[in-house]
Amino acid sequence: MSVLAIDAGTTGVTAVVVTPDGRIQAKGYQEFRQHFPQPGWVEHSAEEIWQATLEATREVLTKVDADELTAVGITNQRETVVLWDRETLGSPRRAIVWQDRRTADICDRLRADGHEERVAELTGLRLDPYFSGTKLTWLAENEPHTWALVESGRYAVGTVDSYLIARMTRGTWHVTDVSNACRTLLFDLEAGDWSDELCGLFGVPRDALPDLVPNWGEVAPTDPKSFLGLSLPIAGIAGDQQSALFGQTCFEEGESKCTYGTGSFILTNTGGRVVRSDAGLLSTAAWRSPDGQMTYALEGAIFVTGAAVQWLRDGLQIVGNAAETAAIAATVEDTDGVVFVPALTGLGAPHWDPHARGTIIGITRGTTRAHLVRATLEAIAFEVRDVLETLPELTTLRVDGGAAANDLLCQFQADQVGRAVERPEIVETTALGAAFLAGLGTGTWSSTDELRDTWALDRRFEPAGDRAALDAAYALWSKAVERSKGWAD
Repeated sequence: MSVLAIDAGTTGVTAVVVTPDGRIQAKGYQEFRQHFPQPGWVEHSAEEIWQATLEATREVLTKVDADELTAVGITNQRETVVLWDRETLGSPRRAIVWQDRRTADICDRLRADGHEERVAELTGLRLDPYFSGTKLTWLAENEPHTWALVESGRYAVGTVDSYLIARMTRGTWHVTDVSNACRTLLFDLEAGDWSDELCGLFGVPRDALPDLVPNWGEVAPTDPKSFLGLSLPIAGIAGDQQSALFGQTCFEEGESKCTYGTGSFILTNTGGRVVRSDAGLLSTAAWRSPDGQMTYALEGAIFVTGAAVQWLRDGLQIVGNAAETAAIAATVEDTDGVVFVPALTGLGAPHWDPHARGTIIGITRGTTRAHLVRATLEAIAFEVRDVLETLPELTTLRVDGGAAANDLLCQFQADQVGRAVERPEIVETTALGAAFLAGLGTGTWSSTDELRDTWALDRRFEPAGDRAALDAAYALWSKAVERSKGWAD
């Protein structure tokens, strides 16, 4: 019997059906629109996310027998804030996306008032527009009529997972898990619960937030009238990056993965202890088992990697699709001195500058489309190296996500970090992790050991190239990063 997984990402929703031997039996996908009301602002229509979820699921149901499905797992873009009416399930405004930078001034104000050290102590995070808490503060300050209905209890507040669960259960359940809760700036990482102190600081009523449930185990049944006739237990929930860590079977302390998606995210399992970083990495919850045992991780969050390729496609219109970037980049031996810093929504780890902006340096009359495309792929590898420089004990890097299928990028990555890069046969590990969690929660798999046996290597990329030349290219990248900082101050 197979498991349905819903991966509600930043640019679209993927639905997959995973068999007991860990194969993806069927897949559906539906993109949704990105809204940019002002420079640096990013929004999504909650209703469009829900409709994309239905469409992607409808697609897989044309390929498999619904009677074979035993459970559903959900994984999602994190930090994105959704409001919805508890009665009608309609959303009064578009969701504010994790990439959104509108709250930079609120972060600066809280930092100036001396709150950052305490926030970091409690949450493992930092004051940055990336996280959910300041988005809610912004709503309270700028949309008081909407916020009044949050305070009265009419509107629920949640991340995308909790919104989808509300829609799947016809509004009966308002829940989330620790991997999403810990990204809100409202969650006490050590205590494993919402913090009254933090709710007070950001002005968020505790009653508006979802209840916390384990990452696997039966949570709630879907309502067949709401969810395409399906009555399945929702039995697995995780934010996308923690889900990918689970899907890569990184169950032991020290095991790491890098997901190439809209952004890129490097997570290292730190076991049952919160590990703090002085180098710009985040301490985060990975998952909580039904018996209450917490697993934590260190995370390097890079905001724009795959989104830079999407910008080449949609913004500049110099590539037709992401798949052709490797072939275009391979037509030139190097970037001919062109460096692209894709700080299109600021810089994340390890720099943390919301005021940085995208920068292309080194353009000459001889610069071509191929040089810019190659510079974009190299930028992804450089950004990941920025984070991995803070994890010197790492020996092998497991990669996944859409761009992991790009051989040229994977080789760039291995060369730059000087470590082997391992790509699994299944790179849809975010959705796979949600399926693993749901299947673990309903008995499709009996243990994490059984899940580990499903992981299979597709290709291992060994580091090569001239070390001095590679380090010189990285030094030039670092110089360009410094030029990009503070541009939008």
